[in-house]
Amino acid sequence: MKTAPKSLRLHIALFGRTNTGKSSFLNLIAGQDVSIVSEQPGTTTDVVEKTMELLPIGPVVFIDTAGLDDSTVLGEKRIEKTEKVFDRADVILLICEGDTFGKFEKAVEVRAAEKNVPVIRVANKVDLHPAGATCMSPVRCNSLDVLSRENVLRQLKSELIKVCPEEFIQPPPLVGDLVKPGGIAVLIVPIDLQAPKGRLILPQVSTIRDALDNDAAALVVKEREYTHILNQLKTPPDLVVCDSQVVLKMIGDTPKEIPCTTFSILFARLKGDLSNFAAGAAMIDRLKDGDKVLIAESCSHHATEDDIGRVKIPRWLRQYCGCELQIDIYVGRDFPENLSEYSLVVQCGGCMHNRREILSRIEKCEAAGVPITNYGLCISQTQGVLKRVLAPFPAALDAFERNLK
Repeated sequence: MKTAPKSLRLHIALFGRTNTGKSSFLNLIAGQDVSIVSEQPGTTTDVVEKTMELLPIGPVVFIDTAGLDDSTVLGEKRIEKTEKVFDRADVILLICEGDTFGKFEKAVEVRAAEKNVPVIRVANKVDLHPAGATCMSPVRCNSLDVLSRENVLRQLKSELIKVCPEEFIQPPPLVGDLVKPGGIAVLIVPIDLQAPKGRLILPQVSTIRDALDNDAAALVVKEREYTHILNQLKTPPDLVVCDSQVVLKMIGDTPKEIPCTTFSILFARLKGDLSNFAAGAAMIDRLKDGDKVLIAESCSHHATEDDIGRVKIPRWLRQYCGCELQIDIYVGRDFPENLSEYSLVVQCGGCMHNRREILSRIEKCEAAGVPITNYGLCISQTQGVLKRVLAPFPAALDAFERNLK
C-alpha cells in the first residue's frame, strides 16, 4: 500500500480562496511541513502533492492548489493549473475561513457537481471564527493547533468514508493473500443450525469462493473429521480456518507451524479495520463490575436458545472477566447514538453490512473514545487463543499486544 502508484490512490484536492489555510491544513493532516505557509496571498505558486497512507481508507494523494481568487500578477496562470485539478480529483476538500461561504465557494461546488465529485466543507481558523447559526462544515479545525491533529483526522476520515467512491472502499481479499496459488485452505465448518437446510452460511461460502478466485483449493471438513483429513495431506495446508465456536478444538488439533484463524477474524479484516478490532479486543481485560457492553448483531435472524451474540458471548465475557457486566443487544442497522456510556462494543462479522457501514461504526466508536472489537476476536480472547489466530496478521497482532495491560 505504501508503494502504490499515484494512479491507484484516492486523489483528494484542497480548494479555497487565498489565505483560507489550505496549506496549513495539509501540513496538519500530513504531520509535516509539505507546503510553504505564509500570510502573504498567493504563497502556493504551483500545485503541491503529498502521498500518504490514510487508514482505513488506504493510499491517498493530497493536492494543494492555489487560491481561486488569486489576484496577483501570476494569479491567472495559477488558477489555470488549479482548474485542471478538477479533472483528477476523486474528492474535494473546500477549505473555508470559518463558515464564510460566497461566490468562490459556490463556484467550486457547482463545478464539482458538474463532474460528479463529492465535496467536503472544512471550516478552518475556528479559533478566530466560532461556529455560526448556519454552520455547514462537518470538519472544523484550527490548522495551526498541532495538538488537534488526531481529532481533525478522525473528523476527516469519517467524512471521507461517507463520500469517497466505492472502488476506494474495496476490502482486502478474504484468504487470497494467505494461500498461494495451487495451495490449500482447510475450512472447518460446523453445520450451523441457523443456516437453511442444505446450505452453508455466507462467510463460509465467501471464503470458498475467494480461495477459488485466487487459484487455490478449499478443503471443507467438519470439526470431528479435521484431524483425520489433516493427517491424509501429503503437505501441510497454507491456512486453516474455523468457526469461532470451535476455535479451541482447532488450535488443539493444528500443529504450531500451520497458520490458522477464524472466519469471523477474516471478516473483521474484510469489512472493517482488523488492527482497530484487535486493539479493542485487548480492552476486554480491563472490563470491571457494572461496565456496559454493546453487542451489535447485523443479522435479524430468529434467535436460538444458545445464540452466539445474545447468549454465548455475554456468558463467555462474564466468565473470562469474572465480573457482572451490563449487556445491551442492538440488531440489524440499529446502532445507539450515545456510545459514551459503553466500555466496549462487540460487532458481529458484519457479513450483512457493506464495508463502508462497518468503517463508519468504527469511526463513531473512535470519536466517542470507546474500544470496538468483533465476535471472532472477542471469542478467541475469552478462550485464551487470540495471539495464535492473529499470527497470520502481524500488524493486528502488534496492535493487540501494544494495547494489553
